[in-house]
Amino acid sequence: MEMQADHFDRLARDVLAVAPARAHDLARLRTLARRAAPPTVTVVGKYNHGKSRLLNELMGRDLFSVADRRETVTLAEHLQQDVRWLDAPGLDADVAELDDSHAQEATWLQADIRLFVHAAKEGELDAAERSLLAALREDQQRTRRQTLFVLTQVDQMADAAQLERVIAAIRAQAPQLELHAVSATRHRAGVEGGKQLMLEKSGIPALQGVLAQALAQVPQARRHETALRFGELAAQLTQQAEQARQQQHTLQQRQQQQRRDFETGLAEVLEQVEQDLLPVLEVQGIDASLIPDSAADEFKLTAGKRERARIQIAYSRACIAIRGHLVKHGVEGLPTAQQTSVRSLDTVMVAVMGVSVKYRDDLRRRFCEPAGRAQLTESFLHYYELSEDRQALAQALVEAGQALQAVQRARQSLAQLEAL
Repeated sequence: MEMQADHFDRLARDVLAVAPARAHDLARLRTLARRAAPPTVTVVGKYNHGKSRLLNELMGRDLFSVADRRETVTLAEHLQQDVRWLDAPGLDADVAELDDSHAQEATWLQADIRLFVHAAKEGELDAAERSLLAALREDQQRTRRQTLFVLTQVDQMADAAQLERVIAAIRAQAPQLELHAVSATRHRAGVEGGKQLMLEKSGIPALQGVLAQALAQVPQARRHETALRFGELAAQLTQQAEQARQQQHTLQQRQQQQRRDFETGLAEVLEQVEQDLLPVLEVQGIDASLIPDSAADEFKLTAGKRERARIQIAYSRACIAIRGHLVKHGVEGLPTAQQTSVRSLDTVMVAVMGVSVKYRDDLRRRFCEPAGRAQLTESFLHYYELSEDRQALAQALVEAGQALQAVQRARQSLAQLEAL
């Protein structure tokens, strides 16, 4: 059994990894997995409302401690009559301590049947009781775990009229409520004195009969609840898997579309650059830019200087056009691994294009010949994929793939859990 529980926990962790809000469902399913376990009856209610005394009378033995002071601050349980009986801390337990978590466990994780106890002397239900009772009724409709409302200590009412007023007030608060009025004191006196009429008047035998009927329905309720919770979990994981696939597909489409946009835009820019360079590249006669200046020409504006300046201006304009496209797509700075101590040089344009050109053949090779255009395209695409936005998108795709794998693993684990 322990090995099976460990196996359940390992599989449950896969589900919790993608559906953490379903921790309660998995914890309850872990309890339901113990199919041979006896049905569990949990008594819930406020401190000093007679919960422990009620359990003792129902069981026919004084197994639960009864005191006027707060006695039950942890889970107390006994196995009697093939039923597991749980007495939890009161609803007014200190929520900052462990007693509240024990009460939650007994009521929501362990119980097959809840006995909601309210002392008649307290009159109508308070806000906390109404809230819990509403939650229990809602849970009963969903899971078929039954909740029996027990009005205790009715012997402490002044007369029958006062008791009826209390019952009427409670029924007005919860019109759908079936109320079971009992007196543990009368029942004990009837047992010890052999007084059948007092036993019947105590309401305990009638409650035992109703409880026996509820206990007989526990196996069917457990099967229903198990199927319900597994079905809800499976539906959620199916939806999450579809969302993860859609997210992955959307990111892939975005990645592909962005690259197409970048490539198409770059090709258009390079085509325009080539067209703009044609007047500069067409030279009639001798290319003056190829004639070196002499020492005597150092401070003169020669034809060669003018041509080289013209080439440099054309090159700068080409770079400006290309850089505009790169900036539009978030491609400007170099990756961290390539950066230098000179920030002005840490740009994609400098890395690919350099700082300047001197000759027309350089412009022609880079921008007008297929090999040069292909090399530029390849280099810019390389840095495009290394840009922050593209890296972030690539990481998002990795995470989307991991999320999908996690959901698929969770679905497989859930199927194995259901087969246990």
